[in-house]
Amino acid sequence: MPVPPEKTSEAEADTPAVTPLTEPAEGVPPVVTTPEALGEVVRSFAAGSGPVAVDAERASGYRYGQRTYLVQMRREGAGTALIDPIALPDLSELGEALSGVEWVLHAASQDLPGLAEQRMHPDAVFDTELAARLLGMPRVGLAAVVADVLGLGLAKEHSAVDWSTRPLPADWLRYAALDVEVLVEVRNELAARLVAAGKDEWARQEFEAVRLAPPPAPRIDPWRRVSGLHAVRGTRSLAVVRSLWAARDEEARRRDISPGRILPDAAIVAAAIALPTSATELSALRQFSGKGTRRRIDLWFGAIGEALALPESELPPVRGAGVPGPPPPRAWAERDPAAAARLAAAKAVVTAFAEEHLVPVENLLQPDLLRRLCWSPPPSLSAESVAEALRAGSAREWQVELFSEPLAEALVTLG
Repeated sequence: MPVPPEKTSEAEADTPAVTPLTEPAEGVPPVVTTPEALGEVVRSFAAGSGPVAVDAERASGYRYGQRTYLVQMRREGAGTALIDPIALPDLSELGEALSGVEWVLHAASQDLPGLAEQRMHPDAVFDTELAARLLGMPRVGLAAVVADVLGLGLAKEHSAVDWSTRPLPADWLRYAALDVEVLVEVRNELAARLVAAGKDEWARQEFEAVRLAPPPAPRIDPWRRVSGLHAVRGTRSLAVVRSLWAARDEEARRRDISPGRILPDAAIVAAAIALPTSATELSALRQFSGKGTRRRIDLWFGAIGEALALPESELPPVRGAGVPGPPPPRAWAERDPAAAARLAAAKAVVTAFAEEHLVPVENLLQPDLLRRLCWSPPPSLSAESVAEALRAGSAREWQVELFSEPLAEALVTLG
């Protein structure tokens, strides 16, 4: 008796078949670790043609900070290069060889800061993730975009490994080479789609904004980002969190290890709640039972002791200073009903446009900028004054042209 075929869900039926991309066309090149080998790469890439695909691997979750541990590049006529920026921290010669060449990256804002540490600065950028967002693609991860655009399956099983490992395993290097294997082809197809959708100028301005973006400002009270902080009550306990966070950060920086691997957030919160008065009490907490944590119990208890000894005047406030600007929107209805009405009207304008043009709201206009405009609108509302406010908030010209007039109309209507 024949076995009936398995039922295929509607979602599976709509999923296009993909061809696995398992090997780079020219194989996996050796990792470049010497000035002589780098010189060969510089000459080869300078003689290549067209855009250059660029990617970088970090060791997030393993090392302190966001240092780059591998740089992958591919260009027509030059092939693929895998470069070790630990052995070769100054890649300025390679960057200069690519002067005037467009760099193709996926999620460029993640890789450009690390590449800048290697003294590599592009003159032009094409960000395939941003392009996918502007085109309204439902999934914008690299593997999903490659599958959608080229029908190829790109494995991502090594995306979260410790790239500071030396030597790098062969299968990791294969994965790294494949990340740039078809990136230029993806760029070409997305560029054509942007032109067809009338979004190519939007994309050009977004790419340039990413390329020229300054480093982010230091966070205010970064210790307040400890996971589980909401369970901590009282300023004395908050002081313990702050002190333990600072001790952990210093230790993590000194040892070049991710802070969470030295002391988990859960341990910081547990100590802040328990307020132990001795190292023995602290080591009795379940979150401090690990071998590495116990080995540094004196360090952690010393940080707690410093917090417990602080005078009242030096304890942190319950609420942090926060980022200057309007309060959270949930408080608007009570604090300023008119501002809440303005925000609702402005959101409706942006949301309607987003739905019509298949672009995520946050890529049309920064939510924080919209909130600032509605909380403190220009004294004389007009398309011109709204445009000025948007420009002052770093909106791109395409955003100003699209939204200054409809936002002004919506806000003027509310008086």
